[in-house]
Parts: sequence; structure tokens; C-alpha cells
Amino acid sequence: MKTILVPMANGNEDIELITIIDVLKRARDLGKADLKIICASITDDLEVTLDSGLKVMAETTLNEVDINSLDAIALAGGFGGMNNFKNDERIINILQTLHKNGKIVSAICASPIVLDKAGVLSDEFTCYPGCETGLKGKRLDESVVVRKNVITSAGPITSTYFALTLVKELGFNEQFEALLDGMLVKRFGIKF
Repeated sequence: MKTILVPMANGNEDIELITIIDVLKRARDLGKADLKIICASITDDLEVTLDSGLKVMAETTLNEVDINSLDAIALAGGFGGMNNFKNDERIINILQTLHKNGKIVSAICASPIVLDKAGVLSDEFTCYPGCETGLKGKRLDESVVVRKNVITSAGPITSTYFALTLVKELGFNEQFEALLDGMLVKRFGIKF
């Protein structure tokens, strides 16, 4: 069993958060991957307001999550969501603990800033252009960058690649390949 935490914060970028959750759930349901996805609000309110104003419901709150059960964390972006993550010491602690234990820490768009604050950002990473200012390391102009257990991605259009990379890096290779077919990645010759 692999367990991934997808924290949910007010101001998260809609496409990124929804895509991460959707692709992970597709992988879980495809070929019966032994994958648990925890969608947790970082506030005590299960209702989360995304960047566009869309309201979505988390399944639980961050306070209810057993940090010791986690194999990975995936942070969606959006500047407001990133700031909410960055200012939440529980998120910083989870990132540091997972990284120290060689578990996957990942972020997209503006949220590599949170990885940097936690001191876990790789020397090479990607993020939304302009968000690299002041961060340690070098921003690569790529859709997804994997450096050991740190995964970063550029922004809304790369969120599918980011989520698929999480599936692959969690070790669900059969589901990864099936998703490339089922989501038409291979059919249209999209490089992955």
C-alpha cells in the first residue's frame, strides 16, 4: 500500500488540484493499484475555495492525517494556495519528514516555493516562470523535473504530466502505461 497526501488550500489552482486528484484516482481504480489518496483540507473546514472561486470538498482535514503513514505529498499551486501552504508549519514539517525518509515530495506551479522554505528543493527544479526568484537551485524550462525523491512541475498545462509522473514514481508502472493509453497521451504522440 502506498499513501499520498494531497493537501487542499484556499487559493489552490483549480486545474492543478483537480488533475492531481483525478489522475491518482484513475491509477488507483485501474488494475487495482494499492494506492490510498488522502485529500485533506489544511483548515478545519472541509470546504475549500479554489483560485477561480469554485468550491470543492475535502475528504478530511490535515489534523486527522497520520503523517507516519505517508509515502508522498503533492502540492498544487496557485499563488494563494502556495502562500497558505508556506505559512502552515504542519505542511513544512510533513515535507521535511518525508524528504528525510526518502519519500516523495512534490509541488507544481508556485508551490516549489514551499519546498524551498522547507529546505527540500532540489538543485534543479521547475516551477511557474518567475516563481524561481530567490529560490536555491536552478529552474529548468521543462514540464516536469524529477531529482531523486523531489518532483516539480511548471504549471496548469503540465498538471497531467505531473500527476502521471507521481503514478510512475510511486511504482505503479502498469497503471502508468495504461493511463498513457487511456488518456490518449500515446495516441496523439505527446512526448512524455
